[in-house]
Amino acid sequence: MEFFKNAQIFCDYGVESDKNYYLCTHISNLTMEQVKQLVETITKGIQEKKGKGIVVADLSGIDGTICHYFVICQGNSPSQVEAIAESVGDFARKELDERPAHVVGLENAQWVAMDYTDVLVHVFLPDVREYYDLEHLWSDANLTYIPDLD
Repeated sequence: MEFFKNAQIFCDYGVESDKNYYLCTHISNLTMEQVKQLVETITKGIQEKKGKGIVVADLSGIDGTICHYFVICQGNSPSQVEAIAESVGDFARKELDERPAHVVGLENAQWVAMDYTDVLVHVFLPDVREYYDLEHLWSDANLTYIPDLD
């Protein structure tokens, strides 16, 4: 087992059933106040590109969750979904020097997920958002609905 402080990653190397494995888990060193500031900054990035239906799901009180917050929103087209994700990345980097550990979904821009370790950002097309219905799936979380700007 090895801990990389600069990368904020805990890694375990080994062999299981004659197969090598490599398991990394991101470890955050952000305080809850910094995490809340990240959520606010992400929200500003979404609003900058006219993202709609912003919902912040506070998962911190639920056992076994993979992060503290989900930020969920939607864009009206794949190009807007991509622009929102880019704006979120720009705002987080410029204002807080934070970068996502992973970003997936940019290939078709129907559902882009951005992993900031403590915060997962989900940018959907409306029909994809309705289909997966993350707000209902995490209905035991404290949900905060952010009003659209226009």
